[in-house]
Amino acid sequence: MSETALTGDVLRYTAFSADPDGGNPAGVVLDASGLTDDAMLAIAAGLGYSESVFLTAAPDGAGPPGRTFAVRYFSPKAEVPFCGHATVAAAVALAERIGAGDLVFETRAGTVPVSVAAPADGGPPRATLTSVEPRVEPVADADLTEALAALDWPAADLDPALPSRIAYAGARHLVVGAATRARLAELRYDYARLEALMHRLDLTTLQLVWRESADVFHVRDPFPVGGVVEDPATGAAAAAFGAYARELGLVPVPSVLTLHQGTELGRPGVLTVELRADDRRVRVSGAGTPIGA
Repeated sequence: MSETALTGDVLRYTAFSADPDGGNPAGVVLDASGLTDDAMLAIAAGLGYSESVFLTAAPDGAGPPGRTFAVRYFSPKAEVPFCGHATVAAAVALAERIGAGDLVFETRAGTVPVSVAAPADGGPPRATLTSVEPRVEPVADADLTEALAALDWPAADLDPALPSRIAYAGARHLVVGAATRARLAELRYDYARLEALMHRLDLTTLQLVWRESADVFHVRDPFPVGGVVEDPATGAAAAAFGAYARELGLVPVPSVLTLHQGTELGRPGVLTVELRADDRRVRVSGAGTPIGA
């Protein structure tokens, strides 16, 4: 199909699951050329998903014609620089209309290449995004203490093998390691207190992590700054976590990691994180599928 198939309709897709009831839902507008900032924010707020994504055709010369898009992301509260699950959702929606293959998303965080493959078994498409250049930085002791107080997590419940850091691969996330699966499962936090800290540190989510095995992790992501208590599947945080795992030497490189998220919310999803020896950027992949009306 051609670009004429890209309408301004609000589509609904889920990412990181082949099941419409799993993963993380996103609103997707494939032609947002007629929308103002206020209109995009209103659509995102009306849908109530953790993020919605809005695409317009990129200027000539910006990348492959017809497959390069300027992309913006809005939570119910504000615009965010990058969102992984909405990227996957948009890429799958595009693939269903203009065909699988390579795409280029020009985001406010930078250029994000995305590839979409159609499985041979006829299942839903699978998208892989390549992050912008990542970085990892320390978190001040006082800020970590405040985060733990907002979470109501005693310091003794942390995993010393997963030291807390702020990681970035398009958006900033505070990574905090839980010592047990039970600790991760117990999440009742002080919404206003955590939101205030996250605004001060310019964080998009907290990436709360429990390590099941050498390459399998379970994660949860509080997202009060976006107006959502918890994000069901967080591609940007998965990319940041990949950078974190590499920087701290927690996994070998190259490596492929599996992150499970959304189980506690009744929307299980699976995020695949790939680290390559020849490229510090992180690749995050997952399935995507439309959500019925």
